[in-house]
Amino acid sequence: MKRFFTMNEKTEVNMTIGIDKIGFATSQYVLKLQDLAEARGVDPEKFSKGLLLNEISIAPLTEDIVTLAASASNSILTDKEKEKIDMVIVATESGIDQSKAAAVFVHGLLGIQPFARSFEMKEACYGATAALHYAKLHVENSPESKVLVIASDIAKYGVGTPGEPTQGAGSVAMLITQNPRIMAFNNDNVAQTRDIMDFWRPNYSSTPYVNGMYSTQQYLDCLTTTWDEYKKRYDWTMDDFVAICFHLPYPKLALKGLRKMMDKTLSKEKQDSLQENFDKSILYSQMIGNIYTGSLFLGLLSLLENAETLKAGDKIALYSYGSGAVSEFFSGELVEGYEAYLDKDRLSKLKQRTALSVVDYEKVFFEDLQLDESGSAQFAAYEHQDYALVEIVDHQRRYSKVEK
Repeated sequence: MKRFFTMNEKTEVNMTIGIDKIGFATSQYVLKLQDLAEARGVDPEKFSKGLLLNEISIAPLTEDIVTLAASASNSILTDKEKEKIDMVIVATESGIDQSKAAAVFVHGLLGIQPFARSFEMKEACYGATAALHYAKLHVENSPESKVLVIASDIAKYGVGTPGEPTQGAGSVAMLITQNPRIMAFNNDNVAQTRDIMDFWRPNYSSTPYVNGMYSTQQYLDCLTTTWDEYKKRYDWTMDDFVAICFHLPYPKLALKGLRKMMDKTLSKEKQDSLQENFDKSILYSQMIGNIYTGSLFLGLLSLLENAETLKAGDKIALYSYGSGAVSEFFSGELVEGYEAYLDKDRLSKLKQRTALSVVDYEKVFFEDLQLDESGSAQFAAYEHQDYALVEIVDHQRRYSKVEK
């Protein structure tokens, strides 16, 4: 006779759940902000020091959230894992269809076994944090499950707009399992919701509306109030963490956040250590730009692959923020041997992207989709991508793995 567990019986089991694998993908094109500054007639330091940004990734029409998500995921998954995954979640605010989830396309491209749940989540840049928590609950309920959580976005503001230097494109994929090999989640999530309009994109607009100064204030105020509540509930302090990873719309904003969190009681040594790890956590974002849902986790990946003082057992706090607005603090603990599952050569790979002139960037990034009278289009010049949008037939997007 089968034995069915009640939820209480299951949750009493002390299960370790977290990030078993983490991968990243971005487009092959890059725009150097020095070139953008010259073209726009502004001081380059406005970007390099004012934003702490140096480059941004530029995606062509054939590279979208689906292809980026598939590339990031395929870089970490084995065929055996694709047979075990029973849930695929894509968090994005760059959706390509109002009905069909990007996760369904990705599930097909990766060849994941059919008996899986695939869906999309949205709440501005916060969505992937909610997806992680949902994945964790699923694994608690079904301990043999593996969940693929993908944060995939393309940040696009328009030529000559204030947000132009904070655009970007990329995807972070995370495999969530029990007994993870990289980072175990602590059960300490604290979230906050505020009904505000600091950044939004109506269905009829291809680019967002931004109340920049207000959004900055909300990011920082949500940070301090959520952090205060987090400390109150769990009795953590800054001294308990080796690093804080932040949502990174641009790294300078996160730096302001870190400085707000720095407690006067912290030793100079601890402050220097937190600053050093912060600097490591922004290296990738400085070369990629804003990738919305993925920005926080790109910061985590950058920290893990570039910090020199991390070790098993170290606790890392994460601050997630999505305009509109939802914020959350949670933390994880590094697992013994985590280094073996990272790519320590990623910085040099990012330096191999093709640099675009400002004129070419404007053509590539803002190219309009041209469909014929039957709602179809053919695409080319995607041979350097791992996956590509190869055609649209009768308004249906067709994707393919690019044969090399």
